[in-house]
Amino acid sequence: MDQPVTTELSPYRKFTRNQWAALRADTPLTLSAEELEELRGLNDRVNIDEVVAIYLPLSRLLNLYVAARQELFNATSQFLGGNHVNVPYVIGMAGSVAVGKSTTARILRSLLARWPNHPRVALVPTDGFLLPNAILERDGLMNRKGFPESYDLPRLLRFLSDIKAGKEKVSAPVYSHLVYDVVEGEEITIERPDILIVEGLNVLQTGRPPRDGKAIPYVSDYFDFSIYIDADVDVLRTWYVDRFFSLRETAFQDPRSYFHRYASLTDGETRQTSNRIWDDINLANLRENVLPTRQRADLILHKTRDHMINAVDLRKI
Repeated sequence: MDQPVTTELSPYRKFTRNQWAALRADTPLTLSAEELEELRGLNDRVNIDEVVAIYLPLSRLLNLYVAARQELFNATSQFLGGNHVNVPYVIGMAGSVAVGKSTTARILRSLLARWPNHPRVALVPTDGFLLPNAILERDGLMNRKGFPESYDLPRLLRFLSDIKAGKEKVSAPVYSHLVYDVVEGEEITIERPDILIVEGLNVLQTGRPPRDGKAIPYVSDYFDFSIYIDADVDVLRTWYVDRFFSLRETAFQDPRSYFHRYASLTDGETRQTSNRIWDDINLANLRENVLPTRQRADLILHKTRDHMINAVDLRKI
């Protein structure tokens, strides 16, 4: 195998697509083309070749990390004596709107759950922790939806704290992309999984440290491993606009959709509207809050215009 490209001062080991694919070793392909089709999001073009080249090596790496953490837990439990609850291994996943986070998270969950030593893998998108639209409208934040201030951060931190404390059952709110709002009274229950994947725009963000030295928890403090999905800004815009066109023909046609008013737009109006939303909200959030967290990730997946991952950066240990 070719040696990975390295930069002396970089905290990452850098791999080309072929170099990373070779790290699959003998990891079996446990996902069928039909199953992959069910996991793919709208306009995501991931195929079985991508699963083999990118996701199987990543699944193998994470399996090794989880196994090492389980061994560490056993050693610590033996040292302390008595019975102790093993807590979930938490993976954070960040990246821009339209970059394919949800599809990546679903594929990874499916692959990781097929390893024998950690069959219980849960996935929680942070969309459910957005403040309800009524509160966002009251506080003038609807045009800042997805920005850090639009989330119920205390609730998200309580959720992660309970997960890492080993609580048997932890509830998370549910978000509907159809109505573009948190579903009142609806929750999903996470029952002490072996692995939890937390996927969202700003999950790697931090804030300014306190001057008095008191601890301020950040979402990323609860992660054992973190992934950032990266693509050029002009490519992300294209993907967002393309997805908007697809949604105009599908989800937006539903009268219950928050965006139903866009269902009858002409092609020109659709392009103008989607570009305006991208510039005013998604691009601003990407530049201010999401992109600056890229270098905090343990693993960076670099996507090209054809949606394929052509390079992988893995943080050195």
